[in-house]
Amino acid sequence: MSTITTDDHATESAADAETLISADYEAPMGTLTLVASERGLRAILWPSDRSANTWRDRVKLGQVTTGSNRILDQAIAELDEYFAGTRTVFELPLDPSGTDFQVQAWSALAEVPYGETTTYGAQAARLGRPTAVRAVASANGRNPISIVLPCHRIIGADGSLTGFAGGLEWKRWLLDHEAAHSPGQQSLL
Repeated sequence: MSTITTDDHATESAADAETLISADYEAPMGTLTLVASERGLRAILWPSDRSANTWRDRVKLGQVTTGSNRILDQAIAELDEYFAGTRTVFELPLDPSGTDFQVQAWSALAEVPYGETTTYGAQAARLGRPTAVRAVASANGRNPISIVLPCHRIIGADGSLTGFAGGLEWKRWLLDHEAAHSPGQQSLL
């Protein structure tokens, strides 16, 4: 399972001073931009992030240059396997930039098994903060590494699809993709 380096995760101010490397990745939903430090994957930006330039509100990145490194190579290989239906757990190192609470919420996302869903309330309870449902939802809304940190597996208490950086159409697509590659499941919703 991918883990976040919590002893040295990038704070938002440290992220501004660091030069990161990016590469485009052709996914079923369009071109995703992968961004990495030398420590781990920092972000996955969606086509809608790029076209509307909204990623700056959701993800703090600092200086980014196009290129390649071992983290991006591993991310591309693991995403290829995920979209082929042969990978259910990501193993690459992660290096998101956020507050301590955000990083805790994002770490909890990695614990939601492939092919399953849970609610924001359950995620908050897992963090030991059962009344922090809105704070968890807000943190998930700023998840910089969607798909790998599977915020698409978090649904509303009533079972409805709720916000997702890539849009609800792609959230449903990802859930259906996982259901199609999970034994005995037809649909997660």
